[in-house]
Amino acid sequence: MFPLLEIKDLNISFLEEGMSTLALNDISLTVTKGKITAIVGESGSGKSVTALSILQLLPKQAAIKGKILFSRYGSKQEDLIRLNSKDISTIRGNHIAMVFQEPMTSLNPVLTCGFQVMETLTRHHKLSWEKAKEKTIRLFEQVELPQPASMLTRYPHEISGGQKQRVMIAMAMCCEPDLLIADEPTTALDVRIQKNILQLIKELQLKINMGVLFITHDLGLVADIADELIVMYKGRIVEKGNAAEILKNPQHNYTKALLACRPASGSKGKKLAVLTDYIQKGNNVTDEKIEMTATKPEQAIPFLTIEGLNVYYPVKKNLFGKPISFIKAVDQVSFEVNKGEITGLVGESGCGKTTLGRAILQLIKPTAGKIWLNGNELTAMPAKKLREYRKEFQIVFQDPYGSLNPRITIGNAILEALQVHGLYENTTIRKEAVIDMLEKVQLSPDHFKRYPHQFSGGQRQRVCIARALILDPSFLVFDESVSALDVSVQAGILNLINELKNSMNFTAIFISHDLSVVHYISDKILVMNQGKIIESGNADDIYHNPGMEYTKQLIDAIPGKGVI
Repeated sequence: MFPLLEIKDLNISFLEEGMSTLALNDISLTVTKGKITAIVGESGSGKSVTALSILQLLPKQAAIKGKILFSRYGSKQEDLIRLNSKDISTIRGNHIAMVFQEPMTSLNPVLTCGFQVMETLTRHHKLSWEKAKEKTIRLFEQVELPQPASMLTRYPHEISGGQKQRVMIAMAMCCEPDLLIADEPTTALDVRIQKNILQLIKELQLKINMGVLFITHDLGLVADIADELIVMYKGRIVEKGNAAEILKNPQHNYTKALLACRPASGSKGKKLAVLTDYIQKGNNVTDEKIEMTATKPEQAIPFLTIEGLNVYYPVKKNLFGKPISFIKAVDQVSFEVNKGEITGLVGESGCGKTTLGRAILQLIKPTAGKIWLNGNELTAMPAKKLREYRKEFQIVFQDPYGSLNPRITIGNAILEALQVHGLYENTTIRKEAVIDMLEKVQLSPDHFKRYPHQFSGGQRQRVCIARALILDPSFLVFDESVSALDVSVQAGILNLINELKNSMNFTAIFISHDLSVVHYISDKILVMNQGKIIESGNADDIYHNPGMEYTKQLIDAIPGKGVI
């Protein structure tokens, strides 16, 4: 009896402009029927390249050596690398299915969700459209999509990220494949939706006894779902074996680093470990964390005050154009943020937290309510005065690449803020200030002339933090600024925010859907649901003794909580 999937001595390199870059180096692994095997590692470690090679989805520039042996019926192995296009197409979606990381780009935007699943059923199982429709509705029920029948006629842009991912899972599962490849299927999802999707994959895997190759950068997810674990670093497998054993007693420094990078309940007030602590120092590293020394004022002084803030969006109007129905994105919100503190704002997608953050900064005009920042009422401030005052409050967005102009060097992007507000006497002095700020966020002066695409995700986020801090603001909003980053990169950014807060003494709101991150970075926590603040208090109190059932659910959904 052969294993379901066996990869032997796989080497993959990419040829570009006469240069060869090695992406995978002698990869060997097996996936067994009825088991979940997880591949974990950072971006660039080779996880996705491994997955894409299985179904011949790599670009033409890829040079492949080795074997990828798949046993369709348990008695015969065939090398997927050497199959022709016709033979591999009979395996794709039928015997091996894949759930991609980004459902919006994986689903066809001009076809309905129902059609895309039904097309797979008619192609591989030769079902009639009527029977394919019936099975698709049953699948949508299985993946717990709301109103499964109406979901047939809805387009991808009409449903949420979690719902799109459920459609992708339904499409992957419709032919009951022998092997499911899940490539970072929950990266950008809220923790509760993430937990539900992981449970769904586990249930479907047990139901049809399929093998699962689950790719992630988060060892917390591995603790919740995986039987076997493979750790990849720079195109190599550095550790593999039973998942529970590796998580309990990791042998390789890289695995130890991935575990130590995660904010845990005991890491608050301490510096998080980063990869370089382990990789460069080898076996001499200790798990001891460096204490962060925070400078807090002797007494709490309110710096930001929100009173009865509403942000309503009209969804229905009467015959005369008067709104008669609204979406209450922010509904009667009132709170204070004390000077020199970071207040965490946590909640799921759609709860109104980003809208609230943008309304505070006057990027969205509130429907009603008042906002005071350091004694100045922003909601009553004339437009001209508000423009001049904007250097006092800044935002760091979730997507660093999308918030940087790809045609402007990062040095000029940061320098532009100084020019707009007329700070410093001339360009030479401004450039010196920019270089000084780049060094503060642990970037090099040489980076001044580089473009956004020449940086990693973590480096781009440091650029965005530098751009926000160059004006020496007194107040910052971090809007999901670490949610899409690898855990090790995330640890470095969280350490940086802590260090800069202590040296520059700014006040901030930190928005996230991850309560473990919010607990680590924040002094106080506000929990938001359906436009309202439903719970607030000291970060430790909220995290360890939540009062509301919704908050308890968010905490219980944290990946790996109680396991690692």
